[in-house]
Amino acid sequence: FRPNPRGSYGQGERFTRANVKDFGYGDLRDILSGLDAVERQAPIDPDRVGIFGWSYGGYMTMWALTQTDRFKAAVSGAGLSNWLSYYGTNNIDTWMLPYFGASVYDNPGVYERSSPMTFIKNVRTPTLIVSGDRDAEVPISQSYEYWNALRRRGVKTEFVVYPDEGHHFFRHADQIDVMTRVAGWFDANLGAGGR
Repeated sequence: FRPNPRGSYGQGERFTRANVKDFGYGDLRDILSGLDAVERQAPIDPDRVGIFGWSYGGYMTMWALTQTDRFKAAVSGAGLSNWLSYYGTNNIDTWMLPYFGASVYDNPGVYERSSPMTFIKNVRTPTLIVSGDRDAEVPISQSYEYWNALRRRGVKTEFVVYPDEGHHFFRHADQIDVMTRVAGWFDANLGAGGR
C-alpha cells in the first residue's frame, strides 16, 4: 500500500496545504484510514504489518511509531526525527515556513508538536534506520538522534550509514543493499519468528 496523504502533491492546492501547522497528525490519519480500507479488502494479518518510508516517508515512519503500535516492524530511510534541530542544519529549510507558519525561532512549539523525538518514549517497534553520510537535505544527525534514543530505551534497532551517499542513493550497489536489508528486516521481524 503506497498512500498519498494530505500535504503531498497531485490533488490540488487545498490537499497540499491540508497539513499546514499539522504535520504528522492528518497525514498519519490518512495513512491509517487507507490501511483500514486495504485490510477490509484483503486478508492481511494485523500482526504482520510493517511501515517503510524515505525522506518525508522516513519522517512519517518515525512519527507513526510514536503515535501507534499498529506497525510491527519499521524501516526509515533519510528520516527526520526532530523539527527543532533540523531547522538550522539542512540546506532546504525555506520550504518549512509556509507549512509551520513561522520560523522555529519565532514558534518552536509548532515544530516540537510534530517532532517524533517529542514522543520517543512511545516507540517499541523494531526499527531499521538507513541514511547517507552526505545528506544535506535531511542530515544524518536526524537518524542518529532517533537511533540513539531507541537503543538507549532498549528498542530493537539497527542503523546503517552509507558513505558518500546523499539524500538519494546513486550507487547501484548501495540501492541493492538497502532493499536487501529492508526485505531482511521485515522477514526477521514480521515473519513467523518475528515479534
